[in-house]
Amino acid sequence: MNINQLIALAPIITLAGTAIAVMLGIAVRRNFILSFGIAACGIIMSLMALAVIWRGSPVQVTLLIRMDAYALFYMALLLSAGLAVLGFCYDYFKECEGEHEELPLLLLTALLGGSVLVCSSHFASFFIGLEILSISLFVLIGYPLNQARPLEAAIKYLVLSGVSSAFLLMGMALIYAQCGELYFGGIGRYIASQQDMNVMVLSGIILIVAGLGFKLSLIPFHLWTPDVYEGAPAPITAFIATVSKGAVFALLLRYFVSTDSYAYTPLLNVFSVIAGLSILGGNLLALLQNNVKRLLAYSSIAHMGYLLVAFIAGGSISSVLVVESVTFYLLAYSITTIGAFGVVSVLSTPQTEADDMSFYRGLFWRRPWLAAVFTLMLLSLAGIPLTAGFIGKFYIFTSAADGRLWGLLSAIIVGSGLGLYYYLRIIVVMSMNVEATAIIPAQDWISTATLAVLTILLVWFGIYPSLLVNVIQSVSYGMEWML
Repeated sequence: MNINQLIALAPIITLAGTAIAVMLGIAVRRNFILSFGIAACGIIMSLMALAVIWRGSPVQVTLLIRMDAYALFYMALLLSAGLAVLGFCYDYFKECEGEHEELPLLLLTALLGGSVLVCSSHFASFFIGLEILSISLFVLIGYPLNQARPLEAAIKYLVLSGVSSAFLLMGMALIYAQCGELYFGGIGRYIASQQDMNVMVLSGIILIVAGLGFKLSLIPFHLWTPDVYEGAPAPITAFIATVSKGAVFALLLRYFVSTDSYAYTPLLNVFSVIAGLSILGGNLLALLQNNVKRLLAYSSIAHMGYLLVAFIAGGSISSVLVVESVTFYLLAYSITTIGAFGVVSVLSTPQTEADDMSFYRGLFWRRPWLAAVFTLMLLSLAGIPLTAGFIGKFYIFTSAADGRLWGLLSAIIVGSGLGLYYYLRIIVVMSMNVEATAIIPAQDWISTATLAVLTILLVWFGIYPSLLVNVIQSVSYGMEWML
């Protein structure tokens, strides 16, 4: 490894060093504010390191890690999302009983796993990053030890995640047995050299897709999602819905583009069925929910289905357009979902999670600021104009139309209509008149500031997306150059 490769690893090294610093801080003196402060400073330093090495990319750090513009952009997205979740966690846990200094440590290790995942170019780093992320999530989900629901959710996630890891390893073994390669580039060269479809490689890819389908909660691998979303603390739910899924989807896209796995047409047909079921099933199941966290869980299944449509279009259109569509939609989805669960987090107390619809009745009259933010987030999830969600949904429509995926395009239209109904339902509940009550002032200043930033970004990228689009296009063209 030369000096340039070592510098390219600076963001990952900074994250790992910050996790060690938090551990040492806990060993010396337990202090809630100190642990969160060290973690926040470490994430900001990692973001600064990303900005420094951006001009020097791409750098291939051995066969395991590739630090290109694609990896750096997604690392910046994950770290920014992690910083926002850290702010919500501070306000959420500061009044909870017990000691919570280990929480930022677990968030840092989860971010470390996600960062390794998005820059992986080898099955070894792929699996290591995924397991670091998953093991951290087990503990984060069940962090409130004195409550039954988080522990139940953590056990369900643990068992099903173990099954998905078995699928992944078996898929990797089949591909290695046939290709003799674990490096994505080597697998791509093998697939390109074959005139006929290789059944062993196809079987391996299907098993990998099944394993990642669990992490993305695509139907039929979705059964854990509503229970885990409901049981986990609200800020941790936001982390699972954005950082975990975003890292996995970024890895899946890199793998397919790098290895030219789009050549396996039957696999795309399987993806099409999964995407259609996720869009329609997720939206239909969300219609039946009176629990806001379960509703957002089923909504997230549908949104992963929308993303999968743009992903499938890569079999027919340029990889540049696919990367651009998926990246913008993931960024808009992350902003919106963190904001929505951030509102749930602010309304929750150490004793009661604000997940039932009754908590939101008359919210416009009690907490007008929170109600306004939640309304914008829901409208963005629905794809209403002047929000980032609308631009993201437009990208998905364009990708589906360019790829001539007319069946999936119809599913998107139907699913979007269903989604609009249950999002508006929450808004109507918030606007219902209640007996005159005093307006409750904001007390969670960090969460309030975070929600303000997310709201500004949501509207800004919805009205003036060109700056972000230019950055994403440079990332997309950089990835094509790599190929």
